[in-house]
Amino acid sequence: MVRAWYMNNSDADQRLEHHKQPPEYISLEDLFKKTGVEYFKVDYKNYQNDNTLMELKKERNYTYEDEIVCSKECLPNYEEKLKNFFTEHLHTDEEIRLVLDGSGYFDVRDKDDQWIRIEVKAGDLIIIPSGIYHRFTLDINNYIKAKRYFVGEPVWLPYNRPADNMECRKNYLNRLNNGFQVKVV
Repeated sequence: MVRAWYMNNSDADQRLEHHKQPPEYISLEDLFKKTGVEYFKVDYKNYQNDNTLMELKKERNYTYEDEIVCSKECLPNYEEKLKNFFTEHLHTDEEIRLVLDGSGYFDVRDKDDQWIRIEVKAGDLIIIPSGIYHRFTLDINNYIKAKRYFVGEPVWLPYNRPADNMECRKNYLNRLNNGFQVKVV
């Protein structure tokens, strides 16, 4: 089950931080209210036939998918890619990830610009809304395997912060200020 918590403002390596001091966990409902991030549990061992995933793909028109493995052995330019993933950015499309193996962290900003860390493991599917500032990092195991879903051919460009004048950012802030609507699956 995915866990989410507020990060502290330290510059220390917070991949280990929650082992030192218990974090302030937040519920998945609060995560959605504060950020618009959606969470679904998927049968990762049989994801091709998982009803939740099939409904999401149909409802949201996800027509393209691929798989990414982040590890020193499997990802070309590993160190550079991880730095890019960890640079605060946004996308014009929502970011959908289903973890098949391993684990990692997605960090997202709340309305007060505070970081919320989302720990993902096998079977966790998260949808990060278009226009939200976020980043990704591996945990201390340095390995994750995930499916990525897209509407049409992927146009997966990160726009590093600041990108406040982009239409997707303005739309996100409007949804944040007016309350996110749950998309029924």
